[in-house]
Amino acid sequence: MLEAHDLACLRGDRLLFRRLGFSLAAGELLRVAGPNGSGKTSLLRILSGLASAETGSLHWRGQDTRREREAWHAELIYLGHAPALSELLTPLENLRFAAAAEGIEASTAACRDALQRIGLERQLGLPCRVLSQGQRRRVALARLLLPRSRAVWILDEPFAALDVTAVSALSERIAAHAAAGGMAIFTTHQEAGLAARTLDLQDFAA
Repeated sequence: MLEAHDLACLRGDRLLFRRLGFSLAAGELLRVAGPNGSGKTSLLRILSGLASAETGSLHWRGQDTRREREAWHAELIYLGHAPALSELLTPLENLRFAAAAEGIEASTAACRDALQRIGLERQLGLPCRVLSQGQRRRVALARLLLPRSRAVWILDEPFAALDVTAVSALSERIAAHAAAGGMAIFTTHQEAGLAARTLDLQDFAA
């Protein structure tokens, strides 16, 4: 169970949201909605531990994530707007590095399989600097296809720059993750066909 209590977010001198709370159980998906500037990305960064809330707390399996930071980070994958890739490395090298950095045991074969499944079989040996924006996005998203993936996925606009086929494949992967007992929190401006609850930040606007 993931539980947020009384979260507030201050950016500069502007309070983006306050008194925000939710709970998420295994197998559930949560879509964070709201107009641009309402704090969607800020909330995801707070949940992932990359930013601090002005007030409130986040609990994972009953433990405060600020006190059990390492245990919380060992359970989640965060994908932000930027694909966070090395331009000089190939998709395969980038994925292997990302998996190792997160402590995920993933063989070269597993990484190659993940990239092929997400439609990058022809780009495996190319440096990422020559890939399109959508292809770079796929390299980052391939982390979600590795075996023994993390329980909680926090995804900021995961469908951005993807074509219709890739959006459908990613939606199926997220749904399968939930069906296996995982959970995901995501933002999107696209219709992804996912059975997700909606957390509208306008309901918590200051």
